[in-house]
Amino acid sequence: MRAWVLGLALASVGTAAMMSEQVQAADRSAIVPAKQGELTLGRVFGNPDLSGSQPRGLRLSPDGTLLTFLRARADERERLDLWARDTRTGAERMLVDSKAVGTGAELSEAEKMQRERARIGGSKGIVTYDWAPDGKTILVPLDGDLYLATLDGQVRRLTNTAGGELNPVVSPRGGFVSFVRDQNLWAVPLGGGEARPLTTEGRGTVHFGEAEFVAQEEMHRFTGYWWSPDERFVAVERFDEAPVQVAVRAAIGATGTKVYEQRYPGAGTPNALVDLYVMRPDGSGKVKVDLGSDPDIYLARVDWLPDGSALLVQRQSRDQKTLDMLRVDPATGKSTVLFTEKSGERSWLNLSDAYHVMKDGSLVWRSERSGFGHLYRYKGGKWTALTKGDWVVTNLVGVDEGRGRLYFTGTKDDVLEQHLYALDLNKPGSATRLTERGYTNAASMDDGASRFIISRSGPRQPTQVYLADTTGKRLEWINENAVAGAHPYAPYLASHQDTTFGTLKAKDGSVLHWEMITPPLEPGKKYPVFFQHYGGPGTGQQVTRGWQGALPQFLVDQGYIFFQIDNRGSYNRGKAFEDQIYHAMGTVEVEDQLTGAEYLKTLPFVDANKIATYGWSYGGYMSIKMLEKTPGVYAAAVSGAPVTDWQLYDTHYTERYLGDPRTDPQSYAVSQAVSEAAKIKDPLLLIHGMADDNVFLDNATVFATEMQKTDTPFEMMFYPGQTHRVGGPGVSEHLWTTILNFLDREVKQKPAK
Repeated sequence: MRAWVLGLALASVGTAAMMSEQVQAADRSAIVPAKQGELTLGRVFGNPDLSGSQPRGLRLSPDGTLLTFLRARADERERLDLWARDTRTGAERMLVDSKAVGTGAELSEAEKMQRERARIGGSKGIVTYDWAPDGKTILVPLDGDLYLATLDGQVRRLTNTAGGELNPVVSPRGGFVSFVRDQNLWAVPLGGGEARPLTTEGRGTVHFGEAEFVAQEEMHRFTGYWWSPDERFVAVERFDEAPVQVAVRAAIGATGTKVYEQRYPGAGTPNALVDLYVMRPDGSGKVKVDLGSDPDIYLARVDWLPDGSALLVQRQSRDQKTLDMLRVDPATGKSTVLFTEKSGERSWLNLSDAYHVMKDGSLVWRSERSGFGHLYRYKGGKWTALTKGDWVVTNLVGVDEGRGRLYFTGTKDDVLEQHLYALDLNKPGSATRLTERGYTNAASMDDGASRFIISRSGPRQPTQVYLADTTGKRLEWINENAVAGAHPYAPYLASHQDTTFGTLKAKDGSVLHWEMITPPLEPGKKYPVFFQHYGGPGTGQQVTRGWQGALPQFLVDQGYIFFQIDNRGSYNRGKAFEDQIYHAMGTVEVEDQLTGAEYLKTLPFVDANKIATYGWSYGGYMSIKMLEKTPGVYAAAVSGAPVTDWQLYDTHYTERYLGDPRTDPQSYAVSQAVSEAAKIKDPLLLIHGMADDNVFLDNATVFATEMQKTDTPFEMMFYPGQTHRVGGPGVSEHLWTTILNFLDREVKQKPAK
């Protein structure tokens, strides 16, 4: 479960289905009308985006003369077109207009689900693209088909099929365009010719070239095939969902209901059977890779050595306590174990993409063996620590083998600020920061390790993007995004309230970071609190010195204090901090959120009886557990798309933290939210999308049933046709109007006690 709501704006919305009589009668005008320069919900979710135009998918062309990116339309913030910027002159032009080129055809169900897994379910138009290595053409998937765009603005349609194509890429040397069609892997010569299948057995429950559900949703692996650098071979995943339980899911829409028999591996049930094959580009010479004698494993990552002589395959055990790095001979499929990572007894292994295969066969590898995520070099069977300390490396950005330097992002200087660093491979531990303090940063690098694309944001500054050299010096702004002049947020900057940060101590002495935004405080006045939380493991921290979007500022304009705190169990704080949630979901997170609430109640400007709490996904689960375990602390709670019984959620995520329910039933019994539903005495609003294929609607209905049969009051709002991401034009406003009407009625407008 990766967080859908890493800020409030992600839980946006569509048509409503069910309301209590109170909500039906609620007056939308209960939200205080905006004054001049104050925000409205319509403007927060309207066009253009208040955070400014944000380029996505930035890439340098193979020769470095063009920077390509996806840009949202000013009048349709969820539709993306492909643009190019000349790195020599700064001139920009649209390369592919998604409306002019696209057919508007409905996406296949497979692609819709894949986009949900990638958290781009609401995006339209062009969501990805791939440069050909010669820099002359760009592969553009659009509306279920594939197009080839040239730099002069010409676009040629490559496919025209009803079923659509998944996972399209240009092969490393530009010989082929490959894709998945009808559950098989296909390839077509880039220069022209007919598409031919590399596999033909994919049908029914058998898939080739795709990533299975848990690989996409939980392992952050979205493809199921990998070209060798020299194009001699393709490694192809085969998975068979036959053993996976069938979950009957009703996608309830405004105009009808579709019933899906979705293969969903709930905790403690069988996973898909996964195999890996190596074959030639025409599908011949297929050999099966030896993944070991235990079929109940996870295929976590697959990579080729730079010379194509071998595959590196990461094999993760079902309990996620062991990770083997396999070296595979592509000619025979024979594998040998290069090294093994093991977790502690009451812990697990986090997967990472922060690794790099060197030309000499050595490996730069991120490991948490020290208790914190750091980089190591594995060479000749020996390990050398490259970074160390009580902080974490968050990503490996690039490696310049010629100069013996690597570049990474991490929290070395401040846990609330992710920065870019450079490190000399011959001087381990000597990292140099390349980015400016006061911002949280992300970075990517070209294949030649010559330039960075750096994005950064701060509490008062929406995301900026610039091109930098290897010293971190800014060469040019790609998107300065200064909040001035015609910037969409400029009219609201005068009323923008600053974010303050602080720390508290958990019961075990752990340091907990919090952030707060308050309205302009009037002497003697007490304010209600909008207390946001996520709380779950396996995701990035919520409290950072980064841009939170306009929604928290809107809430502050409405008279609420905005507050959130990162609890034990969350990521980027080291294993000891994270591991406290092991077999203990719904315990330490609730304690730490309570610590935040108790702190708020000591502040002279906080109305201690008017603290409202809100969360989505794992945060929705937390909202329920907080009401169950700490009654009377929160004036009301909003629970969006919650997991209410962890046996209803998937294997890879849930078993990582709670174990297998067949052998660890107690951890599931203690963590579930349904059994203690009747303990809830404080107002609760339950929200769920009625077509959610991640956290099934069953989680909400089983919880609602328990509340009803125990005569426990609550309110409910379900959204037809909406998935785990409830959002879209008009829907977002409806969602937040519903939330704020509920909180105003139950919290802000309640007479003082």
